[in-house]
Amino acid sequence: MEIKEIEKLLTSRNIQYEVIQQDKPILSALDAEGYYPVEKSAPTFVLQTENGLIGCMVSLQNGRLDFDKLKQVFGFSKLKMADRKKIKSQTGYDVGAIPLVGLHLPCIFDRKILKHDFVYGGTGNELFTLKIAPSELLKVNEVIGMFD
Repeated sequence: MEIKEIEKLLTSRNIQYEVIQQDKPILSALDAEGYYPVEKSAPTFVLQTENGLIGCMVSLQNGRLDFDKLKQVFGFSKLKMADRKKIKSQTGYDVGAIPLVGLHLPCIFDRKILKHDFVYGGTGNELFTLKIAPSELLKVNEVIGMFD
């Protein structure tokens, strides 16, 4: 999904958002320093389960993902970071540029994201960042569950 398609999706659903353009790629939260408050980063990871790929929207404040805990919470027998090549072939996105919206995968959602007024995350293009209210993410993604 291109930036224009993401904007069209959000606009068609009356979602308030802002797309921020950077002059250098943002591939990790560390790259974001100086562009937006890094503590409000909400990266999207793609995980492999026994049922296929899922998205995982997480607050940067969560630290490392606890795969054992997530398996228990969601009932997965298999859960790990997905392979880069598989992510690219199935979603069209590179790791580091996974979008907050328009991923077209079921997603699990970190409740800590909801503590922020706005969060910042990927658009599918490492030169653009999406600023959006966390509650709006719940409206435009297929969220299959939430975790703490």
